[in-house]
Amino acid sequence: MAFFGLFGKKETVDAQTSLDKGLARTKESWFKKLGRLLTSKRKVDDDVLDELEEILITSDVGVDTTVKIIDRIQARAQRDAYSGSDELNRILREEIEGLLAETEDGNGRNEITDHENGDPYVIMVVGVNGVGKTTTIGKLAHRFQKAGKKVVLGAADTFRAAAIEQLEVWANRVGVPIIKQQMGSDPASVAFDTLSSAKAHGADVVIIDTAGRLHNNVGLMNELSKIKNVMKKVVPTAPDEVLLVLDGSTGQNAFEQAKQFTKATEVTALAITKLDGTAKGGVVIGVSDQFSIPVKYIGVGEGIDDIQIFDRKAFVESLFRE
Repeated sequence: MAFFGLFGKKETVDAQTSLDKGLARTKESWFKKLGRLLTSKRKVDDDVLDELEEILITSDVGVDTTVKIIDRIQARAQRDAYSGSDELNRILREEIEGLLAETEDGNGRNEITDHENGDPYVIMVVGVNGVGKTTTIGKLAHRFQKAGKKVVLGAADTFRAAAIEQLEVWANRVGVPIIKQQMGSDPASVAFDTLSSAKAHGADVVIIDTAGRLHNNVGLMNELSKIKNVMKKVVPTAPDEVLLVLDGSTGQNAFEQAKQFTKATEVTALAITKLDGTAKGGVVIGVSDQFSIPVKYIGVGEGIDDIQIFDRKAFVESLFRE
């Protein structure tokens, strides 16, 4: 299999600039609190750890992940006799990056694989309405197309006419084909038609939209399972990826959505959107850790290019850069 992933050096620099800009509100909130803590304390004691715990929780890192970080910092401080605020800052950075590393999928910055038999790489996108799911699909289609890939979209969210229309707007904007049926059609049928067309026309990537509603887990599981099973009749490896889209600005609500969808289907990667409009960027750390699913993409702006593959080192560096 041939791997596809990295863009050029200029794109990497642009991505870092966009990341810094996109995390501005989170950085401002985070650094104000963390800065006050580190400048007002000279040693790492229980009071400092309590304050740090509060900072992490209010940054939407999540209680369980926060406790894990605090426990690790406390253990290191005791073991290595760290005491100063500079050491605390460094240890915090290392522990956050370490948590994110634990959920990496091992594929680094590579995004898709080209199947040796010519079958397209299939991404099934899940998530509730309003999180930026359709926009994410459109931006990914544009991203893959820029990299020279032939992309096809499938409008399998047939529950709402608006969902089909919105995806069609993005398909036209990007200039990629879309396979659709009428509202109320069988989503699995749309997926089957999409993969059949994509395979017949030599497409490299297929992105399938699915219903953006949290109905009961049994109903959701059955629908997604049926879509998967039908796709396998055309492309045996499909879906290569199940991408859950979460709205970073919703904080703890994103945790609940992740909980519901991971119960309903096997989610393999996360896309966290709208980080540019929130101070709750800590949700990236918590969701990734609590569900042991790698964050693959983050949305850092409204422009068509403002989606980037998640780089944990760049993320942590940006978060801590003054």
